Amino acid sequence: MPNELHHELAPVDRAILRVLRDNARTPNKAVAEAVGIAPSTCLTRIRSLCERGVIRGFHTDVDPGALGLGVQAMIAVRLHSHAPRHVAAFVKGAPDLPGVLSVFHVAGPDDYLLHVAAADTAALRDFVLEHLTAHPAVQQARTSLIFGQVRGAAAGAAG
Repeated sequence: MPNELHHELAPVDRAILRVLRDNARTPNKAVAEAVGIAPSTCLTRIRSLCERGVIRGFHTDVDPGALGLGVQAMIAVRLHSHAPRHVAAFVKGAPDLPGVLSVFHVAGPDDYLLHVAAADTAALRDFVLEHLTAHPAVQQARTSLIFGQVRGAAAGAAG
């Protein structure tokens, strides 16, 4: 969240975000009760948080394994150069590659981290070979298997 948004959040807005972070499907009436405001006020505040970009969306967290994607990995990608055409070519297509769950633009020796899911290690290898190392903008791809994940308390909302 940009610093200017951080400073504009009232304590009641932070309380609303904590409730929604724990369960985005919490009914408005229950959110209002949890933070001690009227349901109409709560709804207005949630709409404002959405309009200001504080709440960027409501998502379903699906276990990739339930979809037959039993292997997850973080893949560090380094581009050949930071020329706009190389960056644009990669950024345009990366989110739509099969199995890509998230794309992170990062600082440091790597340019991007891709969180991906695949059916098995052979499918992960094929993904890397067919979609990353064969991509003209990609210089290097390093894969780290994910053995487990625990969602942090701060995920999704400010404390």
